[in-house]
Amino acid sequence: MIAVRWGSATHPGMVRHANEDRFHAGSGIFVVADGMGGHAAGEVASQLAVDEFARLASATTNGGAALHPGAIRHALARANDAIVAAANESEARRGMGTTLVGLAVVEDVGRGRLLAFNLGDSRLYRVQAGSFEQLSVDHSQAQELVEAGVITAAERHAHPLSNVLTRALGHGPYPRADYWLIDPHPGDRFLLCSDGLSVELTDGQIHLALIAPADPDRVAADLVQLAVEAGGRDNITVVVVDVLPG
Repeated sequence: MIAVRWGSATHPGMVRHANEDRFHAGSGIFVVADGMGGHAAGEVASQLAVDEFARLASATTNGGAALHPGAIRHALARANDAIVAAANESEARRGMGTTLVGLAVVEDVGRGRLLAFNLGDSRLYRVQAGSFEQLSVDHSQAQELVEAGVITAAERHAHPLSNVLTRALGHGPYPRADYWLIDPHPGDRFLLCSDGLSVELTDGQIHLALIAPADPDRVAADLVQLAVEAGGRDNITVVVVDVLPG
């Protein structure tokens, strides 16, 4: 099975008093959720989503069985149902939801692989043998304009539609997440983050931080600090996962 080590860090930022981001890291499952909704509803949605994956991680660890990719789909569906049900219980929570980006160690056709998944604009990046790439695709109206050639990727964050999501947990009867299987290599480093990081830092800044010869906890803390120093206009959450030699 794939061996990994990880680190994490989170910060409410310099503008917001509450932190509506939530994350889980451990037992082969890593997720970052960025909650949306007023009256603290965002933090309820993100917590409900993360709780579902924490339970899945606990069940997998205690049961001793390898995680199947289908378990992630079921966990997303349960998280979505929980958010929708909680939103219907209170007028103040109507419309709440959360992004979610994740990475899980799974067994696929008898071998260990990584399953990545996302809804919304929280992101997954990878550094592999010196190369750097964003693996996830934002589910936002601004991203759709980029893909249509109306605006450039550099113009995306400043566009008025940058915060208008096209997919999120809690919005609709079934979550339409993107999924993709990854064959990892020793030395790969993955970054999961809320948009509080990607809005403040350029890809170049993120790349430089990720290739630093430091452990994942140090890299995660450094990335969050860089985003805070750049303005910290939103909550910032980072999980860094390293693939170890087998």
